Amino acid sequence: MVASSQRWPARLWIVRHGQSAGNVATAAADAAGLAVVDMPLRDADVPLSDLGHAQAAAVGRWFAALPEAERPEVMLSSPFVRARQTARAICEAGGVTGKARPPILDERLREREFGILDRLTPAGVRQRLPDEADARALLGKFYHRPPGGESWADVILRLRSALDTVSLHYADRRVLIVCHQVVVLCLRYVLEEMDEAAVLKIDAAGDVVNCGVCEYDFEEEEHGEQLPRLLRYNFSAPLDDAPDARATSAPDALVAAR
Repeated sequence: MVASSQRWPARLWIVRHGQSAGNVATAAADAAGLAVVDMPLRDADVPLSDLGHAQAAAVGRWFAALPEAERPEVMLSSPFVRARQTARAICEAGGVTGKARPPILDERLREREFGILDRLTPAGVRQRLPDEADARALLGKFYHRPPGGESWADVILRLRSALDTVSLHYADRRVLIVCHQVVVLCLRYVLEEMDEAAVLKIDAAGDVVNCGVCEYDFEEEEHGEQLPRLLRYNFSAPLDDAPDARATSAPDALVAAR
């Protein structure tokens, strides 16, 4: 549960990184029925695709079109290259206030660790690690922790810590977080006090859009508790209005999210 004494930002945006080379490679491997994704880089070093750069610039222009007093003034980012490139593009497009610091990197916002499943497609997991496929089917994606990796519940543990830092240092500020698909969903889980079924229902409805915007404000109840209020989710209009970008969604790592 979110503590009743929690102090929140004035506004909070959560943006998934732009389309990455890993997203493209994963989609190609799935379409070809391959067991392994053809990506020689470690997950932390996977960059944006050309389209991903265009998406990041487009969402940056959308933020830049807001009045100065309504733009993000603090930006936190996953340290993974694709998230850092997205955060940088938003800044370069004028999407933050003039007094904003460069994006603050926070490893707690990184992608979920996939352990021995890294780079395997769903078909590859079934072929090469049938016991893990069975364990995942039994436990479900929320609680299944592959050897060397993390479950969604593990990710949520570090995100609770990250949100405590936001509360401590950036209360009443306008904060933008740039991160990854599972991280977006798990942040929603914490902020909206969901249970396993609720967050998996959102996940099943569709992937998080690359550079899609999730936005919260925080209403104060009569008893003084501040509660997050979701204003928009998977908002892709900034991409729809850009001639060089379009909305895309794909699993957020070198192994499919489902």
